[in-house]
Amino acid sequence: MEQNIFHLQYAMDTFYFLVCGALVMWMAAGFSMLEAGLVRSKNTTEILTKNVALYSISCIMYLVIGYNIMYGSAGAFLSGIEAIDADAVLKDFAARDDGFTGGAIYSTASDFFFQVVFVATAMSIVSGAVAERMKLWAFLAFAVVLTGFIYPMEGSWTWGGNAVFGLYTLGDLGFSDFAGSGIVHMAGAAAALAGVLLLGARKGKYTADGKVNAIPGANLPLATLGTFILWMGWFGFNGGSVLKLGDIGNAHSVAMVFLNTNAAAAGGAVAALILAKILFKKADLTMALNGALAGLVAITAEPSTPTPLLATLFGAAGGIIVVLSIIGLDKLRIDDPVGAISVHGVVGLFGLLIVPLTNTGATFSGQLIGAATIFGWVFVTSFIVWFALKVTMGIRVSEEEEYEGVDKADCGLEAYPEFTRN
Repeated sequence: MEQNIFHLQYAMDTFYFLVCGALVMWMAAGFSMLEAGLVRSKNTTEILTKNVALYSISCIMYLVIGYNIMYGSAGAFLSGIEAIDADAVLKDFAARDDGFTGGAIYSTASDFFFQVVFVATAMSIVSGAVAERMKLWAFLAFAVVLTGFIYPMEGSWTWGGNAVFGLYTLGDLGFSDFAGSGIVHMAGAAAALAGVLLLGARKGKYTADGKVNAIPGANLPLATLGTFILWMGWFGFNGGSVLKLGDIGNAHSVAMVFLNTNAAAAGGAVAALILAKILFKKADLTMALNGALAGLVAITAEPSTPTPLLATLFGAAGGIIVVLSIIGLDKLRIDDPVGAISVHGVVGLFGLLIVPLTNTGATFSGQLIGAATIFGWVFVTSFIVWFALKVTMGIRVSEEEEYEGVDKADCGLEAYPEFTRN
């Protein structure tokens, strides 16, 4: 009887992991559509190429080296994943104190698949922030380093449980990040910020007298579709982080995570829309879209412990913060075409800081130290890599190429050729 229960739980938890991983993989389509909608038409093909390529690079680099760095010997995938020895696994879990229904029971291959799509998400955040003026191959070279080394290192200190340079262990300090507000989202934003500071703003975005010129995206229906795809994929992002489904307690936890994730996104969208109306006297769709994403980022650090109403309020706070952050970064002349640094970085930090409000196992000091560790490591190492690329191959396209659009310069294709006069 116990063996039958074990096999059923193992199958359910592994299948749940794989389904959630597939949902997170679908977020790659969301980022592609969101970014394609928020850039100008002359830069659409290149941004789509970046998203397809970065996802593929992430999968390869994390397989070859990243997972091993993040989780040690358990991630040694260079020799391939061996066939499972069912009897050995059964004996291992039978000997555990928590029995068959305590901890998560799933295939290591499913764990790798779930983790690798998180890596791609972190890299996707960088893509939008440096859009419309970065060289394609410089971006892809950076993707190799971020997904193969920078992200796995900070992941080893957080989800991997290793000490930071042998000095301190974040978990012992009270740091908690359930699904990655800091580990994934703020990390991606830190890498993006380093690149943007070295890259500079798009031509015409800021004037000498301090004026900020809006550069509208080419396709808001695409941006809206991308946001809804991300919203849907986030159920796998947060829900899969419960790690299992095969018992009553965890099934309820999964349901609460789904509920709170949805509530936070809704709160973020409405709050951002209302604030945009107050500030700009218009219902700004782009702010509403970023507000929904901000709500999702805010709840990601701890979606299992808040009540649904509190999750809605947390998401609403994220929606307000993202609008103010986008305005603030423009005043600082930090050009982010899609608002990625604000959505994932500023709100990612906010998400970490509100965890102790509902999770008694986390501390504010632990969250601050964890956030500083993640941001400091990713920003500094990313800045070094971006700078090395800048002085070697260059990271910015020429002024002429930027004017004509990077689609022609990098890809030789136009996304909307019928709109071009011969």
